[in-house]
Amino acid sequence: MKQHVIGMFDSGVGGLTVMKEILAQLPELQIIYFGDTARVPYGNRSREELISFGEEIISFLIAQGAEAVVIACNTSSANALPVLKEQFNLPLIGTIEPGARAAVRATENGKIGLIATEATVRSKAYNSAVKRVLTKGVFPKKDELREAWQMEETVIEVVRAQACPLFVPLVEAGLAHSPEARGIARTYLAPIQEVGADTLILGCTHYPYLAPVIREIMGDRITLVDPAQAMVEELKEVLQQLESNDGNDEECFDGHRFFVSGDPALFEQVGNTLLPGLIHDVKQVSWHV
Repeated sequence: MKQHVIGMFDSGVGGLTVMKEILAQLPELQIIYFGDTARVPYGNRSREELISFGEEIISFLIAQGAEAVVIACNTSSANALPVLKEQFNLPLIGTIEPGARAAVRATENGKIGLIATEATVRSKAYNSAVKRVLTKGVFPKKDELREAWQMEETVIEVVRAQACPLFVPLVEAGLAHSPEARGIARTYLAPIQEVGADTLILGCTHYPYLAPVIREIMGDRITLVDPAQAMVEELKEVLQQLESNDGNDEECFDGHRFFVSGDPALFEQVGNTLLPGLIHDVKQVSWHV
């Protein structure tokens, strides 16, 4: 079987949460990861900037041999993915649709909360995606809620979308479990608690680093949805398509490769807290900022 090479990118270390999930289920893949750490955070960027960044990074990943690209960034997925899909002739997988599907399946009261970057919240991409997956026949697991929605007796929607602009800088600085993170998280999560959401989408790939803090504050009554798990299912479908188009030539696995636009040492330090020992020999790519 051919060794497939998958490109991934994020504004920083956040996308490594997606990489961890992919490797747990698809350990045979070779991943080329790009962290745009010189331009992190993406949450305050314009749509035009995000499209431009995506064009540059995807072109770089293709030049490195990527056969498909996982956009492991909710902000880019929400604002740039539709345009990027028109520009590149290879599979591109984003976070929004998989995350929306997982949230709809998980909710028991129809109230879905979202924490994300300012740009993702502003785009309302998750709000639209929840409505879209419902029309495609994705329903909650709970029979009563599914039947009530089908009879139009209840609504399933994102009831609160909360921007959390300080979360990404905290994670990038290695402070995800600090007292500062706990204090900031309590402020951000209070509106989600007030609306009674039973499901919370972690709408930024950096946020799983903060999952223990979020769980501590929200308690066990709320389900945390990490889109990464649903993204792996979509990637499996892409790999099946690639297999059908390829021969059976075997290729040697020569290790995952990591590139950043900023400080390689800081990326390696923070990244290895999530993927111990996996990240080394990080290369810096000169990038205009």
